[in-house]
Amino acid sequence: MTPKAEMRRLLAFFEANGAQVVEADILQSAEVLLDLYGEDIRARAYVTSDALRGEQMLRPDFTVPVVQMHMEHGAEPARYTYAGEVFRRQEEDINRPSEFMQVGYEVFERENPAAADAEVFALFKEALAPLGLRAATGDMGILMAAVRGLSTTERRKAALLRHIWRPRRFRALLDRFGGKVEVPASRLALLAATDAMALAGPVMGLRSEAEINARIEALKDDAVAAPISDGEAAILDDILNLREKAPMVLERLRDIAVDLPAIISAVEAMDARLTAMSARGVDVDGLDFEGSYGRTTLEYYDGFVFGFYAEARPDLPAVASGGRYDALTSVLGQGRSIPAVGGVIRPELVHALGDQS
Repeated sequence: MTPKAEMRRLLAFFEANGAQVVEADILQSAEVLLDLYGEDIRARAYVTSDALRGEQMLRPDFTVPVVQMHMEHGAEPARYTYAGEVFRRQEEDINRPSEFMQVGYEVFERENPAAADAEVFALFKEALAPLGLRAATGDMGILMAAVRGLSTTERRKAALLRHIWRPRRFRALLDRFGGKVEVPASRLALLAATDAMALAGPVMGLRSEAEINARIEALKDDAVAAPISDGEAAILDDILNLREKAPMVLERLRDIAVDLPAIISAVEAMDARLTAMSARGVDVDGLDFEGSYGRTTLEYYDGFVFGFYAEARPDLPAVASGGRYDALTSVLGQGRSIPAVGGVIRPELVHALGDQS
């Protein structure tokens, strides 16, 4: 079976399980993607432009256009499947392909998010069963809830949430907000100045004088804010370092929730998801869970996340990956939202691993 034949097989599998086949344009609005991810997306996408449509990007994935389509025209509940090429620049590893195929399955379901999570995971597990892959799971919602529950300023929590997908930057911010990193002397001099604009000289660049002053005031507020306690920082580290079978992690998270009640709702959601998975025949007692899993994926996952890996081929990326992205539907829904979860499979990898089995 060729990779394209594998793609058609997977597409037919999801269609047979109730999904509507949809398509997405190869060229996507750069403005939408830049609004979602910021300028960082330029390093991962191929950009073009013309006088009529403005700046465009070759689609880096299907989820954003499928969500846009559903929020504009879709009924509830809905299940979609799609197949085609996506395009991502690979400047750090030129051996990885910049164009590859994806087959996806997305569920928009309001009534029972835990059951929808279990449905998507179980179908992916079934589709990939002949390959004997290892499944990894995590939950960005637990980590996000932990950050929101910190006893610190809203501005600091917003900064940590914004960089939650950038582990090094997140750690640097946590150390700084915890008082473990000294404030640079240049910043202290700026904050001590009675007339910041006079110190800075003439306004240059794209930021206005008002924006610059607002930034300075934010830095002043941050400089006098109490540091994040060692205890709360340790709780975050405990969550990030979790790496065990899912039921064991659930019990540990219940213990952590005693000291950080903000995560209780997310922990209950994980419990409901594991129950729903078990009802679908998933062996949750053998399911791996990693507290930091999902932090280096595309930045719209905000709940359950998963991936399937070939343990005998550590050189390969995830054969399949996905997760929950409720907030994305709100961002793209122009005032409307719906819980959503989905994922993608790489048919070329399925084909390559199938040939080796």
